[in-house]
Amino acid sequence: MKALKTISILFTAALIATGLSSCEKVDYPDRYHSTGGVPVIHSIRYADSDTYIEQAFMEEVICILGENLRSIHDIWFNDQQAILNTSYITDNTLIVQIPKTMPVEETDKIYFNTVEKQTVEYSFRVLPPAPRVQSMSFEYAEDGQEVIIYGNYFYQKSDSPIKIEFPNATAGPVADDDITLTSVKVKVPEGAQKGKIKVTTASGTSASEFMFRDDRGLLFDFDGTNGLYTANKGWHAVPVVENEGIGGSSCMKMDGSGESFTADGGDWHDGSCHFEYWAGNWQDPETYGTWDGRRLCDIVDFSNYGSMVLKFEVKIPEENPWTGCPMQIIFSDVTLVSNGNAGVKDIYGNTLAGCNNTYFNDAAISLPRYLWRPWADGMVHTGGEWMTVSVPISNFTMYWDGSTATGKLSKESFANLEFFFAGGGTSEGSPCSPVVYVDNIRAVPAK
Repeated sequence: MKALKTISILFTAALIATGLSSCEKVDYPDRYHSTGGVPVIHSIRYADSDTYIEQAFMEEVICILGENLRSIHDIWFNDQQAILNTSYITDNTLIVQIPKTMPVEETDKIYFNTVEKQTVEYSFRVLPPAPRVQSMSFEYAEDGQEVIIYGNYFYQKSDSPIKIEFPNATAGPVADDDITLTSVKVKVPEGAQKGKIKVTTASGTSASEFMFRDDRGLLFDFDGTNGLYTANKGWHAVPVVENEGIGGSSCMKMDGSGESFTADGGDWHDGSCHFEYWAGNWQDPETYGTWDGRRLCDIVDFSNYGSMVLKFEVKIPEENPWTGCPMQIIFSDVTLVSNGNAGVKDIYGNTLAGCNNTYFNDAAISLPRYLWRPWADGMVHTGGEWMTVSVPISNFTMYWDGSTATGKLSKESFANLEFFFAGGGTSEGSPCSPVVYVDNIRAVPAK
């Protein structure tokens, strides 16, 4: 039996070898063959319609019409090579997807390289997608002030300049040097109002994901005009200073200029560098009835907090840079800390925790928060100018020491708010004595 099995295996192997040898000699009539010579391009249309075109967006599929198209070995749109599939190439048609990568140099041409290394050029403009308008350097900029708008697919051509529209006003022409693919520098036009900013390129028009001069969800403006004023709803009184805020208003000043913070935040200081807002007014039962003292979640609806962003403006003087030590930004509910006596009930049936300094670094609670370290990304000051900070609430995931928090947030977690320098479990950066001005703390939808 063993001998028969061996013979069978050898016979099968011989048959396979014979079959492979035979296959190599068969010339299938449908097999793709390249041809010599050069292609002739007549026109280009969309692959799924008879609409003839002279331009198209990146990633669109087009059909090239001509003669001797099997002579094409590779295709380049500007300086980006397309992927060819010979299943979609005949002598007279070639279907291809335009590359999705922006060219380094735009020539507005397609280059057809042949098997024989000859090149045929054809004029065709590739357009990026419509612009994406994602953020702004300073959302509360005044008329005439220069700002940077960030996003993607910003560009202009001589016959199609970029257009930037603020609500009620259109910005002036933008110089080529002020535009990159992901940013555009522009002056806020006179008469600009609150609302969405629109950017138009040859590819289309898009509205910003943010609101210019957005006053929705305003929690603290430190003027008491639209938001809370408070400088002391806890154990520490952070100074509220006049005339230093946006537009000459009041703002909070987190002043560490008299103290030195270690890079790892291990020797954190209270006093003037710890902003606390603990809801409550020392009532029994607690009603949160006065202006300063309300739960923040009674001012702003945090039901969809996962799709919200915490925003605020900061100003850091060059002479007082922030070069190390994270800033902890913490939301919490009244059952963890409150402005009043522990054990008191509120009108919603919650038992208040009262004033304490243990909940934020209690490993058993492991309260999620955001650890802000702009110096780790190279920003140690703002040159004394205001800039907007945007932190998705979905990024509130860290614990006191820089590890991932195990606790969870809920819509009730947004009663209180704290900003202070400490912890983070990192030795990056260097010791410093920063001064950080903060204004217009708000919670708004991400889009």
